[in-house]
Amino acid sequence: MLHLWDARTKMGKKKIIVGISGASGAVYGIRLLEVLQSSREIETHLILSAHAGDIIKYETRYSLADVRQLADQIHAIDNLGSALSSGSFLTEGMIIAPCSMKTLSGIANSSNDNLLVRAADVCLKEGRKLVLVPRETPLHLGHLELMARVARYGAVLLPPVPAFYHQPETIDDIINHTVGKMLDNFGIEHDLFKRWEGGEI
Repeated sequence: MLHLWDARTKMGKKKIIVGISGASGAVYGIRLLEVLQSSREIETHLILSAHAGDIIKYETRYSLADVRQLADQIHAIDNLGSALSSGSFLTEGMIIAPCSMKTLSGIANSSNDNLLVRAADVCLKEGRKLVLVPRETPLHLGHLELMARVARYGAVLLPPVPAFYHQPETIDDIINHTVGKMLDNFGIEHDLFKRWEGGEI
């Protein structure tokens, strides 16, 4: 008799790949790692782009070592022999936060010349969740066409656009809203922001 089962569940913790590219907004990826670190059910696999460390140092109070310690496993961006390069390595999917236009272009064109792009390509070809947090403004037509292309391939475009219905008071409130939206896409419960429950406007 054939028994159907979810291999990802049988393998233990759910695995989520987190990518941090060299775009402004590294704090989004860092906050995501902080939240996921508190879960006993999720194992994070981190890929940092070549320039991510520079952005982290310039924009945040974290060191590169601090960020690395937030992840369960670190994968070098130039290691195309990593388990993340194969669809046989089962994951729930991947979040790239922030996603630079260079990384977006690599994904849209399936260039696969580094592990960040290759891991994203694997998620698309395997039908797994791929959430991209593009951090650029204004957007020209080339940017928009790249976004439309990856959306057609199955990616979710989740730009860090702040909402105000939850009445944010701090920058952390704004960051948490975007991170919460990332988690929503993976069905991960959180209390990072107050949800809209309807009302008179």
